[in-house]
Amino acid sequence: MTRKPVPEQMPAGEYAFAPHERPTLPGSPYAPNHPVSRKLGYVGVAIIMALAASLSNAIVSVNSQPLAGSLGVTTTEVTWLLAVYVAFNASANLLLIKARMRFGIPPVMRALLWPYMLLVFAELLWPSFSLAIVARAAGGFLAAGMSSLVIYNLMQVFPAKYRPLAIVFAVGLPQLAIPIARLLPVEPLMVNGQQTIHLIELGLALAASAGANLVRLPPTDKIPAFDPLDALTVALFLPAMLLLSVVLVMGRSLWWTDTPWLGWALAVSVGLFYLVGLVEHLRANPLLHLRWIGSRDILRFCAVAMLVRLALSEQTYGTLGLLTVGGLNNDQLHGLFIVILFAMIGGTVMSAVLLKAPRIPYMIIVAALIIALGAGLDSFASSLTRPPQLYLSQALLAFGSTFFIGPALLFGFGKVLEQGKGFIVSFSVMFGLSQNIGGLAGSALLSTYQVIQARAHTQSIYSHLLAGDPAVAARAQGGVTSLAQIVSREANVAAFNDVARLVMVIAILTALYIGYLIVLKRLADRKLALADPSSSTAKAAA
Repeated sequence: MTRKPVPEQMPAGEYAFAPHERPTLPGSPYAPNHPVSRKLGYVGVAIIMALAASLSNAIVSVNSQPLAGSLGVTTTEVTWLLAVYVAFNASANLLLIKARMRFGIPPVMRALLWPYMLLVFAELLWPSFSLAIVARAAGGFLAAGMSSLVIYNLMQVFPAKYRPLAIVFAVGLPQLAIPIARLLPVEPLMVNGQQTIHLIELGLALAASAGANLVRLPPTDKIPAFDPLDALTVALFLPAMLLLSVVLVMGRSLWWTDTPWLGWALAVSVGLFYLVGLVEHLRANPLLHLRWIGSRDILRFCAVAMLVRLALSEQTYGTLGLLTVGGLNNDQLHGLFIVILFAMIGGTVMSAVLLKAPRIPYMIIVAALIIALGAGLDSFASSLTRPPQLYLSQALLAFGSTFFIGPALLFGFGKVLEQGKGFIVSFSVMFGLSQNIGGLAGSALLSTYQVIQARAHTQSIYSHLLAGDPAVAARAQGGVTSLAQIVSREANVAAFNDVARLVMVIAILTALYIGYLIVLKRLADRKLALADPSSSTAKAAA
């Protein structure tokens, strides 16, 4: 029998929820049948929240050089903004999941939104680098909270059978922030000390708050959730994440072996992570289930998620670096990022259309191979390469990224449900680490590899230059500086091609590894079927 939709303005207490409408986890909203108008409202709120969660940091990350000049700091110092954001974002779910279980969704949302809006408003009045760092920390927490609310709003739209699609769309929407940020013209963003950026941040936060109040989520089940030792875990985990993020963000610009404090920061970070592990191991009710995190399935999941995230750094670092060497600026790349934006949307939609639990490993293989193909096409670039020549390769990379992330998250969430609801914090933290640290580690690895290869190519080019060569003599007559600039440009282009080849190899190895796991699983099922022909596994294998 079909239940009537929840009336538009009915108080939650007057509606009797059916058992199938109950949330999977405490702190998540009920999911009754809604009228179409309210479902459309939830979609609109989800889109606004996805932008509020991701666009602000995307604007900051893609405009780091102009921001450095506007804030009066160096390009290395401005990367503190990214490091702080990533550290707080990756650590947020240690608190937020239990906070929603204990207090419900609206109080937690207000606790995230209002301090953030006050900080952004303060930046409008008294812009400074220190205040920007505090605002980035609050933005990291807000983004983690908003990402969950995007999922909750979209889950109200789909019937129970198709509810996993909500997760696919919810993790795909924030991926659109980078191409959207690249489409915004740089000069207007920097007017009057980033006032335009702060107004965008404030406007999105206000819109998210208004949307959440106009189209309210159903109530949640509240349970006692916090343990006194949670505070100790967070107090150790957050600075460990911050130090690790700083090392990964600044390592290439300061250079790894030239800056001793980077080594000390990394050592302290490792020590703090060890203390986190020790505390969690000794706790009766751990926040992080280390044995489960250390299981083969979860380690494989995190490794694959991080490898693909690393491979995707080719798009944000390799291609942009190549075009920058060619003398192009952000405003000349709008056509390329329009292609990337629509390819990401296509990847999300195709992932949702094809999604079925047995297909998830194969979808991840396809995503990895698509990324490998895109990177392989990029490896033939030259100093004359321009954006239209990269439309196909970048579209493949963008499609592969959003085609991958939804199925990967659903695979991990399925492992959580197999073990029990108490593992959701562990999974959320690990998935956040694989994406946040995977992104930073990917950029650090590829940028470091590019610098090393550029030096090697520079030496190789100079070793092949002959003073008697007429072309070399003509360049030398234009000045040694002119010749050095040409050599540097060609060496950097060759190095970016090497980066693309490295990404291609990583993506292919990822696909082969998942294929190996699939074959291994089938052989194990076949062996079990032969040992016990009456088992359900045997019937499934047959």
